[in-house]
Amino acid sequence: MTVTRRQVIPAGAASLAAVAASPAFGQQTSETVKWRLTSSFPKSLDTLFGAARTIVRVVGELTDGKFQIEPFAAGEIVPGLQVLDAVATGTVECGHTYTGYYIGKNPTFIFDGSVPFGLTPRQHYAWLMFGDGRKLMDEVYDSFGVVGLTAGNTGGQMFGWFRKEIKTPKDFEGLKIRTAGFGGKVFLKLGAVPQQIAGGEIYQSMERGTIDACEWVGPYDDEKLGFNKVAKYYYTPGVMELEANNVLLVNKAAWAALQPRYQVALRYAGYYAMTEMLASYDAKNAQAVARLASAGTQLSVLPEDVIKALRGALESVLDEEAAGDEQFKKVLANWRKFRAEQHRWFSIADTRADLAVYRTGA
Repeated sequence: MTVTRRQVIPAGAASLAAVAASPAFGQQTSETVKWRLTSSFPKSLDTLFGAARTIVRVVGELTDGKFQIEPFAAGEIVPGLQVLDAVATGTVECGHTYTGYYIGKNPTFIFDGSVPFGLTPRQHYAWLMFGDGRKLMDEVYDSFGVVGLTAGNTGGQMFGWFRKEIKTPKDFEGLKIRTAGFGGKVFLKLGAVPQQIAGGEIYQSMERGTIDACEWVGPYDDEKLGFNKVAKYYYTPGVMELEANNVLLVNKAAWAALQPRYQVALRYAGYYAMTEMLASYDAKNAQAVARLASAGTQLSVLPEDVIKALRGALESVLDEEAAGDEQFKKVLANWRKFRAEQHRWFSIADTRADLAVYRTGA
């Protein structure tokens, strides 16, 4: 589907809409810009890697083909977990990724990715656009010489795949689990052995027994990667990731060199990719989970004491990080206040309404 300026404008902020609607935005220019984009995701994950393709297409359509970006999958230029470095050093002009991969460089990155027991996509974008989230995260990105643009979201995820049942918090002891972001720190608190493995390598690790459990995204991608063939138990609720916000990282110097209309086009392409990814996963996951259940996957629910243990471990991890990092402490205080307000409101409105509807039947 071709995306016109009129279709894309509602997806972004009013200030950007004003720029996009101005005569200057539509003027022809003789300047052609060519960039490369490296992704953290393999081409086989069509929805995640598809966001990069969407960004490329929409930018081209909004600039009459003058701003050309070539996308590369994980491993074609750099490994999937090295996108930040590649963009910061100027190896490529931009990269599509998940910031939870880089908490070893700065733990504050997690707040623009996904914090366990955190925010839904709607709540996250409320924090970014109408709270202090955008300002706080821009300070983090700026320190790495990059610009961070919203560019995708998986929506709510599942808790993960396990070879054995999880009945009590003690079942995590010694468990080797693939996870990303702060999930690993939380599992570590409960005695598990977290491992960060790129998406395309998880199946082999499960098949060889290198790991005992894994979490990735949700039914659609998990089915494509074949996790149901190497693990029986598929757990919900996905309290570790109520979302996974994706970003387009742009080299700061490359961003500054762009014409304003090209900057606007890139921002809007990211917004469009975010909306498209959310809708795509919502549609595909509903069908995929039904197929998995029919094929023998056992959909399982985490016991309440396990959920409480995970929540307690999370808050301890957050407090420990804040004690040793002033920037993290600053963002955490702001984020926690916003989370409390959002959870209170959603528990009154959306959550109760959703449950009431679901209880009445399909």
